[in-house]
Amino acid sequence: MLIKRKSIEKEESSRPPAAPRKVRYAPITLSEHDGVRYLHFGTEWVQGAMRIRKPDWPELEYAQQMMAWMLFIAAPRHVAQLGLGTAALTKCCYRQFPEAQVTAVELNPAVIGVCASMFKLPPNDARLQVLEMDALEFVNDGARHGTLDALQVDLYDATARGPVLDSAEFYGACAACLAPHGIMTVNLFGDHPSYAKNVKAMKFAFEHVICLPEVHDGNVVALAFKRRPALDPQALAARALDIVAATKLPAKSWVKGILAQA
Repeated sequence: MLIKRKSIEKEESSRPPAAPRKVRYAPITLSEHDGVRYLHFGTEWVQGAMRIRKPDWPELEYAQQMMAWMLFIAAPRHVAQLGLGTAALTKCCYRQFPEAQVTAVELNPAVIGVCASMFKLPPNDARLQVLEMDALEFVNDGARHGTLDALQVDLYDATARGPVLDSAEFYGACAACLAPHGIMTVNLFGDHPSYAKNVKAMKFAFEHVICLPEVHDGNVVALAFKRRPALDPQALAARALDIVAATKLPAKSWVKGILAQA
């Protein structure tokens, strides 16, 4: 998960191009303030957060917005996350949808380890699978195509120059992983040049794309629909009330942001 730039992913090694490349990662560090534990990667920039007394609650506003697909899908069968961060989305989905399969994909094994030891990530079981693998490999696996109801994408490289995977081909593979009614949510940065590039690529791969209003940290969450949704204000408002009652997530603000673009 990313808030103000600088993230974690692999860096190029110093080996010559012809030689095998060694994957290296930024160091993982933690901090705590006012009951919230934060994840960092060797800098002061926050990569994710967990309120210690509410470990399954998505503490950061953009992470809450990444759940906005719930307005259109009430009972998902399979939800996946590309990029684990502090496992906020993974834990939220695992808790809120006890009948659903939840799959998280993370390249860095140390992130998986710290999520288990410091951020209350449950162990893998019949419903939860955390995979140590590349997100591109995951979405290009034909066996996964058509299997997901919701896909949550939060991928940044070590230089914080925008999502590490941002091509129309990548987003096309994400769309292929979704069922016909499926929805993808993506964490973007509204004040970065990568924003327009990503939105354009998503619009090439998906039938309809909506960007929620920017939150105070600069994050912009995009909702990409494989099939154009029916934006019925009354139905969305009613669904939002159900979400608030069941989860306390700020779903009414999601509806306002979506309808502002209708």
